[in-house]
Amino acid sequence: MAIWYQFTKFSQSLWRGRPAMVFSCVGLIVKFIAVVGVTLSISVARASVTPKRVIVLQSNGQDFKPWSDYVRTFRQELEQQSSLPMVIQHFPVALGPGGEGAERQLSAYLDRLFSGGTPDLLVAFGAPAAAFLQRHRTELFPTVPALLAAIDERRVQQMRLTGNDAVVAVWIDIPSLFENIVRVLPETKNVAVVIGNSSNEGFWVDEIRSRLQPMKERINLLFWNELSFEEILKRAAVLPKDSAIFWIQPQVDVTGATHDGEQALKRLHAVANAPIFSHDDAFFGDAIVGGRMTSVLQGSRAAAAVAVKILGGEKAGEIKTPALLYEAAKYDWRELKRWGIPEGRLPEGSKVLFRQPSAWELYRWQVLAVCSALLIQTTLIFRLLFEKRGRVLAEVQARQRSSELAHINRFSMAGELTATIAHELNQPLGAILTNVETAELIVKSPVIDPKQIGEILADIRRDDMRAADVIGRLRTLIKRTPFELKDVDLNDTARETVQFLSALAVGREVELISLVAPMPLSVQGDPIQLQQVVLNLIVNAMDAMSGMPSTERRIKVSTSRDGSSACLSVSDVGPGIPADQLKQVFEPFFTTKPKGMGMGLSIARTIVETHSGQISAENLAGRGAAFHITLPLAKQPK
Repeated sequence: MAIWYQFTKFSQSLWRGRPAMVFSCVGLIVKFIAVVGVTLSISVARASVTPKRVIVLQSNGQDFKPWSDYVRTFRQELEQQSSLPMVIQHFPVALGPGGEGAERQLSAYLDRLFSGGTPDLLVAFGAPAAAFLQRHRTELFPTVPALLAAIDERRVQQMRLTGNDAVVAVWIDIPSLFENIVRVLPETKNVAVVIGNSSNEGFWVDEIRSRLQPMKERINLLFWNELSFEEILKRAAVLPKDSAIFWIQPQVDVTGATHDGEQALKRLHAVANAPIFSHDDAFFGDAIVGGRMTSVLQGSRAAAAVAVKILGGEKAGEIKTPALLYEAAKYDWRELKRWGIPEGRLPEGSKVLFRQPSAWELYRWQVLAVCSALLIQTTLIFRLLFEKRGRVLAEVQARQRSSELAHINRFSMAGELTATIAHELNQPLGAILTNVETAELIVKSPVIDPKQIGEILADIRRDDMRAADVIGRLRTLIKRTPFELKDVDLNDTARETVQFLSALAVGREVELISLVAPMPLSVQGDPIQLQQVVLNLIVNAMDAMSGMPSTERRIKVSTSRDGSSACLSVSDVGPGIPADQLKQVFEPFFTTKPKGMGMGLSIARTIVETHSGQISAENLAGRGAAFHITLPLAKQPK
């Protein structure tokens, strides 16, 4: 009462403060009470339901394949298909010594165990357990419904079935099992049947012989039911290549020893010299090639569905289930590869399981990415090589064009120097003519002076050499020669060019001065092209001063050394270069001459840059312009 009073006072104060919050709290409280009520009612209802007691009789033992797989899957399916509480108890119906006495002991034990209350359902998995249940049905809970599962329809004792018995049987189609072997292995001539020596297995020996009579001309059956399992292993290891093994499982061999299906099959697979086939997919995935087989999942699911109906109140004898047939064929990819069986031999619609992906399947995208990268990289490399080759060809062609253009420029320059060259040749030729006339007079005179004749001949030789030198310089200037690097003294280039143009300078009334460095300036270059550069600069300077008084025309050619570079400068006292045109003077076709082509300085820059040098122009203080050439000095041998 005190608690209720306090809760009432709290509610009143809360109501006066916040009515909306009160309604919200009340709603939550109502929902909570409803949930608790439903939960309690469900719990009470479940507590009031008595759990269903299910006895599972399992052939040969709790861990004995294939029935252990059926029982495990059956329990899983029961939990999924039914919400009823259940108590499931397992009892093995073992093979081996004991016979009927052992069966009676098990029957009596079960009767005593459930003397206080009968079970709700008996389930027998496998032919041995089903046979035991049917033999003892009259004394073993005759009123309790029973279910026979995972048993071939031929093994069901139809005469002993009661109205409380239901059957979920399978039909093992023996001919199709062996036809599958012949289909995937056409060269097969021998099939070894691995089976035990119990009465249950004896049934299958007779059944296989009977059903395979039509195939006796095609394959030779080797029944190993009268061998110990150790002898079976020895024979399996030496089977000929045209053989196969059909595994039914030797439950009890001729020595009386029982063999668990899983471990026995693994031992056989380890030594077998032939592929192994079976009728039940409980063995699939460990050593079996595959084919159409009975399905553990299909049989267990069907058995669980019938069990749920029986536990739900339906009469067992009225539940009819057609015998279960093989499911679609399935094969183990690993066994196909091991025995060289091509997938093209498999029946249409077959499933190939346990396929181990290839490196391509595992790393497809990585391989594609790497290949794409390699392809792109290879393409880029070839593209770069192609471009490099094109660039090299272009450079070669450019050098050829430059050389040709330089040659044309030299040829043009030779044309401009024609008058000068003629003047230079006139002098030695005129002197030679005079000396020859003098010599003729001396020869005709009565007294010949040998000394005088010798002097005349010496003069003729000197003048001839002078004329030959002029012609040689001209030939060198206009001769087409390949680009050739040599050790060239820039001082010699300056002196020879000034000497070559001295006559032109006299004709144009220009004072031509040469100031060379006191030390050698050896550079690596083509002597003809370097002379052409200096010649172009001097002639351009002469042209620039053509409008000036003759007394003021002066060109200075000088050389010097600047660290590791050799320098040559050509300066004049002309009007200079407009400031806005200083950067354009070396561009092709740029000229300030009315009749100029604008190629001289452009060719000069090309030649200098080919020699890894630099050329520049500047206006001098006051008036005039200067052109500077800088070339790297040749490395001197140590």
